[in-house]
Amino acid sequence: MRHTRRAGIDRPFVIGGNHNVTRLNPLDASWLYTESRETPMHVGALMPFKLPKNAPPDFLREMMAEFRTHRQFEAPWNRKLKSSILKSPVHYWIEDDEIDLEAHLRHAALPHPGGERELGELLARMHSQPLDLSRPPWECTRIEGLEGGRFAIYMKMHHSLIDGVSGMKLLQRLMSADAEKSLTMPPFWATGLSSRKGAAPNPERDTKAPTFANAMAGAIEALRGQVGTVPQLLMAFGKMLRVTKDVDTDLRIPFGAPGSTINGRVRAKRRFATQQFSLERMKALATAANCTLNDLVLAMCGGALRRFLEDSGDLPEGALTAGIPVSVRPKDDENTGNAITFIIATLGTDIEDPLERLAAISASVQAAKSHVQSLPRAAMSNYTIALMGPTILGLLTGLAGRTRPVFNITISNVPGPDKPLYFRGAELLANYPVSVVTHGQAINITCQSYAGTMAFGFTGCHSTLPHMQRIAVYTGEAFEELERLILKPAKKRAPRKTSAPAAPRKRKSS
Repeated sequence: MRHTRRAGIDRPFVIGGNHNVTRLNPLDASWLYTESRETPMHVGALMPFKLPKNAPPDFLREMMAEFRTHRQFEAPWNRKLKSSILKSPVHYWIEDDEIDLEAHLRHAALPHPGGERELGELLARMHSQPLDLSRPPWECTRIEGLEGGRFAIYMKMHHSLIDGVSGMKLLQRLMSADAEKSLTMPPFWATGLSSRKGAAPNPERDTKAPTFANAMAGAIEALRGQVGTVPQLLMAFGKMLRVTKDVDTDLRIPFGAPGSTINGRVRAKRRFATQQFSLERMKALATAANCTLNDLVLAMCGGALRRFLEDSGDLPEGALTAGIPVSVRPKDDENTGNAITFIIATLGTDIEDPLERLAAISASVQAAKSHVQSLPRAAMSNYTIALMGPTILGLLTGLAGRTRPVFNITISNVPGPDKPLYFRGAELLANYPVSVVTHGQAINITCQSYAGTMAFGFTGCHSTLPHMQRIAVYTGEAFEELERLILKPAKKRAPRKTSAPAAPRKRKSS
C-alpha cells in the first residue's frame, strides 16, 4: 500500500486500495473549472427553526455536543476531491476516512435585535467565503440570537456535489414530518445516500482508484454514448436559429439579451435578501391568470427588475432574459450531483403593463419547453453543455462580464415538501436558497416551496448591487399588483364573504 501526502493540504489517501471513487460528470466538473476568488461555486440554504416547546436554555449547546459523538459519515458528506487542483482534466470523488468535524461545524450569533437585516448581513459574509476543496466541500453554521426565540442553520455545499433538486431530496431525509420521531434522528452527516433502504447502486462508482488512463477510458466510454445524439442536437439548434428569425416568435436564443448593469464583472463580497409568500395565494393567482406557478414567479421577478433598473435609469430597451434550470432527473433517482438542463425565456422588462408582461412570459416559457421536449433524452446532456458552453467558456477565459450575456439572470424554482419538517423537535419555518453569483450575472434569484409557503432567496454582488434588497421588496409589490389586476375584478362579479388573506411579508436584509 502506498500513501501520498501533499504537505499542508491533504491528509494521506490510498492509491491502489479499495476505496470507492465516483467520477464527476462534465456538468458537475464545470463548477470546479469556473471557481475563482470572486466567484466561489457553492450553494447554500438558510433554515430558520422554532425551538421546541419547553426547550431548556442549553438546548442547542447540548444538541451539538451530542452530535459530535457521531463519527460515522455517509455520502455525500464524506466525499472529497481526489485532487483539489481545480484545473485538473478529470475529477473524482473519493471517500474521506479522516474527517475533521470541527473544520465543518461553525457557530455564530446575531447582534441585537436579531432581525432579518442582521441575519442577511451575516449570511452575506458567510456566503462570500469559499469552501476548502481539500476537504469534503460543505460547512454547517448554527446561528443563535434570532428574534422571537428562533435559531437558524446555514448549510453550504459546493455546486459540483449537489444541485437544487438533489439537495431538496437530501434535506427531506435529514428531517422528519413527525415531531416525535425527529427527537432521535442522528446528525445530518450520518444520513445520506447509502442510508436509504434499497438504494440503487451508482453506475459511475468504481472500486479502483482513478488513474489518468482509467479516467480517460471512462470519459471516452461516456462520450461514445453521446456521439449518436449529435445529429439530433445540430438539428435542434438549427431549428432554434431558423425559428428566431421570425419577429413574432416567442422563442429566445443565447446572446439574444441586451446588456445591463447586472451583467458586468463581480467581486467576492455578497449581498443576501429574502421574501416569503403564501403558496395558496400564488397558486390561486396563477390559476386565475391561466398560467403556471413558474410563469408567475418569472413575472414577479421581471416586474421587480424592471422597476429596479428604471429607478436608476439603467433599464435597457430590449427585454431581459432568464436562464431557467429544468430538472431532467427521474422521479426515482435518489443520487446527488446535477441532472438539469436550461431553457431561456423573456422577463418582459420592456413591457409596462403587468398583464401583458405575464402573457409574454408564459408564451416564451411554453415555446422554450416545447423546443427542449422535442429532443430525445439521450441528447439532453449534450444540449445542456452546448447551451451553457459559452457561459463556462466566458468564465474560463475571463470574457464573462465583458461581452453580451448568454442570458441576463438565472431564476430557479425548486419544489419542496408540502408538510412541516422537524429536527430534534424544532420546526423548520422556511428554506431560503442561497445561490451562485458569477461574472456576467451579478444576481441570482432562487425560490423554494415548503409547507404552504414560497421562500425567495436573492443572492447578489455587493459592489454591483448596493441596494439589492429593493429587488426583494419590489418582487412582493409586483405580486400584489398582479393580485389587484387579476383577482379584484373577479371578486366584484362574484363577491364572497371571506376574510382577505394577509399580505406577503416584506423582508429586508443586506
